Amino acid sequence: MPLTSEMLDACRGQFPALQRQMAGRPVVYLDGPAGTQTPQAVIDAISHYLSHHNANHGGLFATSRESDDLLERTHRAAADLLGADDPDTVFFGPNMTTLTFAMSRAIARTWRAGDHVLVTRLDHDANVTPWVLAARDAGATVRFVEIRREDCTLDLDDFRSKLTDRTRLVAVGCASNSVGTINPVSDICRWAKAAGALTFLDAVHFAPHALIDVQALGCDFLACSAYKFFGPHIGILWGRRDLLEGLDAYKVRPAPNELPGKWMTGTQNHECLAGVLAAIDYLADIGRRANPDGVIDRRVGLFEAFRIIGEHEAALAGQLLAGLAAIDHIKVWGIADAARTEDRVPTVSVTHQRMTARELAEALGRQGFFVWHGNYYALQLTETLGLEPDGMVRIGLMHYNTSEEVDRLLKALTQLA
Repeated sequence: MPLTSEMLDACRGQFPALQRQMAGRPVVYLDGPAGTQTPQAVIDAISHYLSHHNANHGGLFATSRESDDLLERTHRAAADLLGADDPDTVFFGPNMTTLTFAMSRAIARTWRAGDHVLVTRLDHDANVTPWVLAARDAGATVRFVEIRREDCTLDLDDFRSKLTDRTRLVAVGCASNSVGTINPVSDICRWAKAAGALTFLDAVHFAPHALIDVQALGCDFLACSAYKFFGPHIGILWGRRDLLEGLDAYKVRPAPNELPGKWMTGTQNHECLAGVLAAIDYLADIGRRANPDGVIDRRVGLFEAFRIIGEHEAALAGQLLAGLAAIDHIKVWGIADAARTEDRVPTVSVTHQRMTARELAEALGRQGFFVWHGNYYALQLTETLGLEPDGMVRIGLMHYNTSEEVDRLLKALTQLA
């Protein structure tokens, strides 16, 4: 079943932010790649926890036990989201960047001088610099996988030429947060494993658009962030149990050595973990509502939800790319072919021949189109493309966006051009 107009209206009706107007017209939120809007259920879950269950964990009283139960349920929900079969292999932290720095520090203790680490020119810097610094401290060598400039896809020949039996870790994103490219990460994980290397996947930008399955991907670690899939600001990291148990964690002495507590430093953000649980259930409910019976488990609900979301977003991306191709002075960076939406998520970055990225973003912002400008921390990419320091303007479509909103944006861009 596609995302019908009734289902889309039902989804949009759950997001209070979508009621905002400027100059008598609804705001168009195209800033989702930097953080999506949140449904009322997430907002209510955070408030309800603080109002009724607020306590630290591990206590022998009601609110503490309720907090422990919440944490356990959130671990299970996150495992369902990621396709993990063990909730204890999923843990949380302030954000993906912090979790990646912590994990890179632990993994780097296993490296020696002469070892290699592969990172890419396409990634967000949170999946580059933690590994560069860890390699520096360990005396290992960093190798950068290049991109194909014509469509901002990874140069897989370059990747294979740099992957050797000295490679200890490959860090790559599932999808580019800048230009939307979907990387063939299951192939990359398979090649890395054959070479004896670990894989660390950044799924932050992929998570709101498609279903994650860590078992099928064959990765060793995967990180994402709840605020990119309609939840609060919480980072999530999954790892293989044997690796999480075998690596030494940097933690305080009283903290547990057992999973998942071994890797969760300090007191967690319980209220926002309640919001993470609500965000995952919001997504699963999209799939449940599409099922005539409505009674399916969370993972099946997520599978159906992302099938529906993917079809809707592909149609929006095709509409946007086709429209941009007809506008003078606008250049799309990355996959610009409207027929190749299966190779990208609906995140499109553009530059204008006569306006800087800042000027274009400001002009759109005055008309109620919320877009981002700059490099979005994908610094290696903008440097490679020669777009520093101005960067690009990023248009990020989510499932709560509509065809009418895309039409409005294209008309505004045509007038500016």
